[in-house]
Amino acid sequence: MKRLLSIAALMFVFVLSAPHAEAKKFGGGKSFGKSFKTAPAPKQKQQNTNTIGKQDTAKGASSKKGLMGGLLGGLLMGGLLASIFAGGGFEGIQFMDILIIAGVAFMLFKLFRMFMASKASSINQRQGTAYASPQASNNEQPSFRDNQQYFQGEQAQPQPQATGGFGAPAADEIPHNYPPGFDVAGFINGSREHYRILQGAWNHNQLETIQEYVSISLYNDLVQERANLEGEQHTDVMFVDAEVVRADHDANRAQLSLQFSGRYRDSVEGVEEDITDIWHLERDLTQPNAPWLIIGIQA
Repeated sequence: MKRLLSIAALMFVFVLSAPHAEAKKFGGGKSFGKSFKTAPAPKQKQQNTNTIGKQDTAKGASSKKGLMGGLLGGLLMGGLLASIFAGGGFEGIQFMDILIIAGVAFMLFKLFRMFMASKASSINQRQGTAYASPQASNNEQPSFRDNQQYFQGEQAQPQPQATGGFGAPAADEIPHNYPPGFDVAGFINGSREHYRILQGAWNHNQLETIQEYVSISLYNDLVQERANLEGEQHTDVMFVDAEVVRADHDANRAQLSLQFSGRYRDSVEGVEEDITDIWHLERDLTQPNAPWLIIGIQA
């Protein structure tokens, strides 16, 4: 018994002393630079008002279709029942038979409702994708440094709004004030690719690539952190998505905060972990064609 206890104690100590393997993601899993309070934008603010009229029209057409379908269905069912009663189809029927028929009819009705709902949902998703990705046909790679593609029209520099500005009172605690004409969907789509680019640069110690994306102070912190890792790393981004969790601007600068979610792994260590990073970006509006730079990372 004592021998078994000794072996168990040794195994417990070995497990506790074993080094914890983790994927070496961009930034080393630490927080650097500036940080801000963040939160997803309220649902009503993300609603596209241009589609309200289309939705109302679609609802009206759907209600008309439902009314006509109900009338035609009622006439058809009435005709069937009349023919069955007239032909003696219910002669000798039992109460249990009626329950079975009612149950089968209910099941068929539910299946029909589910089929129509799934069909309508797929149509709405295709319409939403077509609207949310107006630049999907563009094969050029989006870039934080190529800012003009995220602004529509002729506005090279966004003008301040009365509701914007740092420190100005907002309806919510977390501001979501975008510069005029800013393409949110295009920026988010580009950020996914840039997350992969920076992770690859971190793996191969390509500091010159990282320097193009970050502020000077953040770059110095990242250089010191990367120096703690020996050789190339093997962290692969399996999948990643992004969401704007803060946006604000004034006459001099614009700021955005992106929250990434997804999964990454270390192919050598055999470790998989979640992506939960937040990047804080800033753009100098006093300079033409100024790039978006990462000024803070929250792990």
